Amino acid sequence: MTTAETRKLAAIMFTDIVGFSRQMGEDEARMLRLLDVHNQTIQQAVAAHHGTVIKIVGDAFLVDFPSVVHAVQCAQEVHTQFHSHNADKEPTEQIHLRIGIHSGDIVQRDGDVFGDGVNIAARLQALAEPDSICISDMVYRDVAKKLDLGTVVSLGQPKLKNIAERFTVYALLPKSPKGIRQTIRIQHLKLSRRVRPVHRAAVAGLLLIAATVVAVRYFSFPLLSPQHSVLSPQAAPAALPLPDKPSIVVLPFVNMSNDPEQEYFSDGITEDITADLSKISSLFVIARNSAFTYKGKAVKVQDVSREIGVRYVLEGSVRKADNQVRITAQLIDATTGEHLWSERYDRPLKDIFALQDEIVQQVAVNLQVEIWKAELERVKRIPTENLNAYDACLRGWEYSLHGTTKETQTQARQMFERAIELDPQYAIAYQALGFTYFAEWAFQWSQNPHTLERAFALAQKAITLDESLSRAHALRGSIYLWRKQHEQALAEGELAVALDPNSDSGYVALGDILNFSGRPAEALGAMEKAMRLNPRYPPFYLRIVGTAYYLLGRYEEAIDAYKTALTRNPNWLLTRINLALLYSEQGREREAGAEVTEVLRLSPNFSLEGVRQTWPYKDPAPGARACRPAQGGAQMNEE
Repeated sequence: MTTAETRKLAAIMFTDIVGFSRQMGEDEARMLRLLDVHNQTIQQAVAAHHGTVIKIVGDAFLVDFPSVVHAVQCAQEVHTQFHSHNADKEPTEQIHLRIGIHSGDIVQRDGDVFGDGVNIAARLQALAEPDSICISDMVYRDVAKKLDLGTVVSLGQPKLKNIAERFTVYALLPKSPKGIRQTIRIQHLKLSRRVRPVHRAAVAGLLLIAATVVAVRYFSFPLLSPQHSVLSPQAAPAALPLPDKPSIVVLPFVNMSNDPEQEYFSDGITEDITADLSKISSLFVIARNSAFTYKGKAVKVQDVSREIGVRYVLEGSVRKADNQVRITAQLIDATTGEHLWSERYDRPLKDIFALQDEIVQQVAVNLQVEIWKAELERVKRIPTENLNAYDACLRGWEYSLHGTTKETQTQARQMFERAIELDPQYAIAYQALGFTYFAEWAFQWSQNPHTLERAFALAQKAITLDESLSRAHALRGSIYLWRKQHEQALAEGELAVALDPNSDSGYVALGDILNFSGRPAEALGAMEKAMRLNPRYPPFYLRIVGTAYYLLGRYEEAIDAYKTALTRNPNWLLTRINLALLYSEQGREREAGAEVTEVLRLSPNFSLEGVRQTWPYKDPAPGARACRPAQGGAQMNEE
């Protein structure tokens, strides 16, 4: 028996409710009630536009029309009807559709329908964003001059599953974009089929990474005056003015050992001497990060003085062999080239801390600076009696300071755990181990919700063992901030810089805390100090500066700071987000759209609501102001 079949050219519309299966699992009775509303609305619109319902499968409608004009008009009316329905409904009572339309051959046989026309319409529906219509170029050419299509966005020529031919696909939105929400929506449509999709559950983590990576950098490691512009961050300006007190940089001590793997040890000695000098309030000490930009380079001390604005340079070398260490050090007046002091030390390795103390005190004597009793006690405090624990900690810092990847932090953590195992009273090792957990939380390498609490507990332990440990207070302050415990965060940030008045990372932590606590003018002051202490500052400093300017209403300066940061790190997500929001708030929609494109490239499922919930503002108004929808603008769906 021959099966009867009918072949014809038709305009095919395929519709589907967003998230229907998931919502059925959550509340079947509610979704069956909404399905009745949905079916009635679709059927009425189809009849009004001369269409025929071919098939209904659950929440999906397959409809044919005598022309593509009727099909597109029907789809537009359906979206209009559901927009009105959703306007006064709670999210759980709303109905959102995806619609695909194509024109092609269909074959009807035994009450069913087949053909590329059907398959392509179904693929276009799957391609559409919630509340949008995807049409093929064939449909677009037929209707472009006949209908008001609203906003048309080309999605390029995406590969449709099981469809050999490639053709241009267009997305239709009812209105031109206004405000950041609609701008994001348009750009998302443009990008969503060109980038690797990210599961929506990862959105919060991506935003959290963007917001907290700033804090991660504090512990692994200027601006507003006419002499030091935010627009020239790659290197310090020529001839930075000297501070009003003796200023010094400790250049990286050279590893003179035959073993290149001993580099960590010479770097660690440099770090320790810098940290001890930094505790002396009557000195101005350049941060390790800026000093290490000279590592491995033949430099003139006069150039160093001019480039980073210091009068004195301490340089030297380290040779470690068996249980002996040889350190040479020399102190130079870099403005004149005069050698003020030099010494060579040959000591047993067990005397390493006393040797470092001696170098620090010799620097203080030769620069004729006063060391307060409390500062001297902090400088002379021996961190551990166990040299193997000290060695493990130095190795851990080498891993931690030279990368914030999961692998480097895992290696660092193993070293810090080894140090604690060897000396359970080693305060610095607890702080350093806490940092690795903070990094894990910030970068969302682990889904364990207790990771941040582990970091907090380790910071607490470090402070219990040594309450003068500035870095531990800075770490605890930043954790308090992301807990939205602003008063505790401020207290810790202020204590961190009081304990280490030359700590650029302490001032950066304090600057971020001040911004989120509603004190942006003070945040600028903290950042000015940080950027002077670290003239070759990393770009995230400018993100904090830009936010302070934004909160102060100094929008052009905020834009300049954000843009300058992005010249040095184009993939800094939080800076892109801030710039997009600021452009939109200023009505600069073209520039906002360009930034949103970049945001969605970095985080394809970006969510404004995620930003609002994540930012730890004490006063929620700034975040709400930046993330508010444009008046009358469409809401961005969060499936």
